[in-house]
Amino acid sequence: MNLLMKHTIGLLGLLLAFASPVWAADKLVGADNPHYQYTGRVDFADPAAPVISWPGTSVSTVFTGTEVSVVLDDQLGKNFFNVFINEDWKNPVVIKAKAGEHTYPVVSGLPAGSHKLTLFKRTEGEEGSTVFKGLLLAEDQQLEAPDRPLVRKIEFFGDSITSGMGNEAPLEGKDDDLADKNHFLSYAAITARALSAEHHAISQSGIGIMVSWFDFTMPDFYDQLNAVGNNDSTWDFSQWTPDVVVINLFQNDSWLVEKRLTPVPDTEARIQAYVDFVSRIRTLYPEATLICALGSMDATADGSPWPGYIEEAVARLKKSSNDQQIYTFFFPFTGYGKHPRVIHHEENARALTDFIRTTMQW
Repeated sequence: MNLLMKHTIGLLGLLLAFASPVWAADKLVGADNPHYQYTGRVDFADPAAPVISWPGTSVSTVFTGTEVSVVLDDQLGKNFFNVFINEDWKNPVVIKAKAGEHTYPVVSGLPAGSHKLTLFKRTEGEEGSTVFKGLLLAEDQQLEAPDRPLVRKIEFFGDSITSGMGNEAPLEGKDDDLADKNHFLSYAAITARALSAEHHAISQSGIGIMVSWFDFTMPDFYDQLNAVGNNDSTWDFSQWTPDVVVINLFQNDSWLVEKRLTPVPDTEARIQAYVDFVSRIRTLYPEATLICALGSMDATADGSPWPGYIEEAVARLKKSSNDQQIYTFFFPFTGYGKHPRVIHHEENARALTDFIRTTMQW
């Protein structure tokens, strides 16, 4: 399927989300029902109103019956969600959330029987958080237990590339429309699906390790439960331990260190900043395989020093602690000057999937 077709399908799903009538569904199955399966950093302070904020966070379940609606309470009215029925990954119903609590009809006229539903957050923390309130079903419908959670786990720390900024935009079009940001078609999510792995995406457009387009960096942000800006929420890392961690950062640093930092960090400072951050991740996940990645934007262009900083940082980490489970991996810069589109994410995912499959013997 080419990019235009994917974009058209996404728009069709969006139209469906607004145009479908509210059918005869009048039973709310609340978010604390045990048959919901959550993936990602979700705030369960109120189990009946879990808060979703990170890109790629998902809710899955199986329902019986012929129709279903999703009930969401969105903070800003800027978020987009994919809803998949029966794992039809190429044909999502796209929800453009409105601010406040609303019911979003998803599908009707399904054959009688059991159907799997997956709600997936396309957008990221800068679009605000969303409270999942549950599914609205007809009185004779019910939820059933979903499949067992996936065993393999991959965590991604990244910026706009990992989030999927502009990936569904036309090749020559602008890439800052929220409707075109779709983490489901990012290299991270595609790689996870190819490897049958559950994934978490700790990513934020514009973020760096030393400097960002705003006043906080990944070392300030990586340990938050809530992804909406720099805040005091704290994620409990004992809840979920990845087998593989992919760190794809330094793109924004490459643009900004000489523009925003005084004094300008020298080579040693750049390498040490990377060492410090990766060391934090290693402390959290002593058994995980760490992949220090970069790309596929111009930080990996020919002549760029930034891959070299990462290579030196990894060499030091290997030497200082005899860490043999840490690798480098660079996505090549093709000369395309905008955020990667879906076709680029697919290429990058194939390469990363092969690397992880070989490294992990998956």
